[in-house]
Amino acid sequence: MLRQLHALPGLISALLVMLIGLTGAVLSVDPALDRLGASVPAGVSVAQLADRVLRHYPGVEQIQRSPSGSIIVYYSADGQSGADLVDPASGQRRAPYVPPVTLRWIKELHRSLFLDTAGSAATGITALAMLLLSVSGLLLLVKRVGGWRQLARPLHGNRSQRWHAQVARLAVAGLLLSALTGSYMSAATFSLVSDGAQEEPDFPAATASGPPLPAARLTALLATDLGDLRELVLPVPGNQPAVYTLRTVHGDGYVDPANGALLGYRPHSGVRDVYDLIYQLHTGEGLWWLGLLLGLCALGAPWLAVTGAIVWWQRQRAKPRLPGNSALASADAVILVGSENNSTWGFARELHVGLRHAGLRVHTAAMNRFSPRYGAARQLFILTSTYGDGDAPASGKQFLAHLKGVKPGPDASFVVLGFGDRQFPKFCQFAHDVDAALAASGWRRALDLALIDRQSSQDFARWGLGVGKLLGHELVLEHTPAHPRTHALQLLERHDYGLLEQEPTVVLRFVAAPPPADAGWLARRFARRHLPHFEAGDLAGIIPPGSPVPRFYSLASDSRHDVLEICVRKQPGGVCSGYLHGLRPGERIEAFIQPNPQFRPSSGKAPVILIGAGTGIGPLAGFIRNNTGRHPMFLYWGGRDPESDFLYEPELRNYLADRRLTQLHTAFSRVKDGVRVQNRLLEDAEHMRRLIDSGGQVLVCGSRAMAASVRQAIDEILAPLKLDVRTLQENGRYREDVF
Repeated sequence: MLRQLHALPGLISALLVMLIGLTGAVLSVDPALDRLGASVPAGVSVAQLADRVLRHYPGVEQIQRSPSGSIIVYYSADGQSGADLVDPASGQRRAPYVPPVTLRWIKELHRSLFLDTAGSAATGITALAMLLLSVSGLLLLVKRVGGWRQLARPLHGNRSQRWHAQVARLAVAGLLLSALTGSYMSAATFSLVSDGAQEEPDFPAATASGPPLPAARLTALLATDLGDLRELVLPVPGNQPAVYTLRTVHGDGYVDPANGALLGYRPHSGVRDVYDLIYQLHTGEGLWWLGLLLGLCALGAPWLAVTGAIVWWQRQRAKPRLPGNSALASADAVILVGSENNSTWGFARELHVGLRHAGLRVHTAAMNRFSPRYGAARQLFILTSTYGDGDAPASGKQFLAHLKGVKPGPDASFVVLGFGDRQFPKFCQFAHDVDAALAASGWRRALDLALIDRQSSQDFARWGLGVGKLLGHELVLEHTPAHPRTHALQLLERHDYGLLEQEPTVVLRFVAAPPPADAGWLARRFARRHLPHFEAGDLAGIIPPGSPVPRFYSLASDSRHDVLEICVRKQPGGVCSGYLHGLRPGERIEAFIQPNPQFRPSSGKAPVILIGAGTGIGPLAGFIRNNTGRHPMFLYWGGRDPESDFLYEPELRNYLADRRLTQLHTAFSRVKDGVRVQNRLLEDAEHMRRLIDSGGQVLVCGSRAMAASVRQAIDEILAPLKLDVRTLQENGRYREDVF
């Protein structure tokens, strides 16, 4: 519901939001430009200013002070009217005052689209739409990252989703303020709320007799500080009664020219003060720095409109198209899907097609469709993601409520597959909840709950093999989520380790591949000569020949050095690892970059504890290489035999020497009295506690089994501090990249 509340107004008002955002950004510069030429001397009264101006402008009619402090004089001379910017310290002309025609045009476009009342109504509705978009977008962002305390954490998703959310995170406060104040001002325009401007002072019925005093001697003007002035209208000779009209930030009144008394003064009401404040907050007039900040935020509106439309279109394209979706009553198997942005439907479709090829009649629907009729399902498959901080996704929010009271048939069984991101403390929590609720309701669990991290195609394929054994049919599930376009890479060099081992390891270093020799002139002319942008810890997706499923390898380098480096262990029967191990310098591959921003050392001087085993050292070595600030960095790494596969040994020794690496702790398992990395952590428990207690961050990279053992060891180490891994994860101080 919240997503629909965000998407629908955004799509309807996208063009107007872009226009209002762009024009608002342009207008935000005007208060700053006005401020550049303004200076209001302290301790100057309006009487002094008027006296100075009258010396140089005998025909002055009006003196205005702009919100940014500029003094504008309107006058008549030789039958001609004019307006000048004057120096308040002397009253002399600084420059002619000519309001920019372009600025007036943009302001009119921003306020009413040149359509008078109808245009003002349209911009008011757009302001309300922006208010709704800002509030709903902020709530969606909070749910996406797992709570308010996690609002600054790295974002995940595809490129459009990340950029949409990242700009929203930066601009939402300014857009929310602009939309709120703009909505109020629009309501005041149509008298839906009061702006307090109707409360004009009463015009004096009579004034004191006698000749007028010089402006410098008028008591009311002497008592008014120049910083409080908005407008002073001077009396017109021959008009009776001839009085000064004085408008200030506090109230308005008239000044008797004969004795300087303040007549008919009426202070501004609270309503007028509120409106003036809202006007100032919206325009930045008088707060030029705020205007510039709001202008920068307003520039985000067109970006958010475009990226939001792209994300919506991607979500529409991802909606399921299920061939031969059987009726529930005749189905042999039922697949229910819980998804927030439709990505889980792609996996469900692959399972749907695979089960049909195995000869089953399959019914697939959203989890929210669950009802008592589904109790008759003989085999129930549930594929669900988790949204935010352990919540149900959009298409699964009603499932647990609908499950209550539904009695399964005597042969009914279920299988739950969860999708999530291990960086979240409540990884696949909703899948856990569904699995437990089904078991508690009397359904028979046919397979243990399985979890997929970051839409891993490999994990999904392995899960499919287990489902195939359960059903007695061969089941090959190869679903590949959409990925960015690939880039041609050429192997520059390789470093082999453990060649005599059953599973050797190789470090591969690639550069951007030149165009093929037979490429045309245009292809050679516009070929990419540098690698795409990436950082250590990001992932390289490599699609081996003969397989549509990419394999992901953590990057040990960043693009600043024009080298892409990965560390690969050869797996028995591994299609991609075997392919990569067979490469020779000069050969080419195709790869794409998948950002992994959640796996990064935090900025600052707090210590960083790097823990890994085997090829998990790849990104950790990259982090150390980039530690040019020499911040405290400690590496705990486990290998097999220091004689055969001490990965990155020369580099690590150099990093110790130049202090990019503070300490190195190794653990080798295939030597006499061998130990694993988690044992090294426990041996160094007191030091680890000090580092973490002083704000240290922990980054873990390696196999899932190793990561689980490390979590158990860290929990044991932190017990005296009343801390645990879960708490560190919630604070962004414990991050994993596991495979």
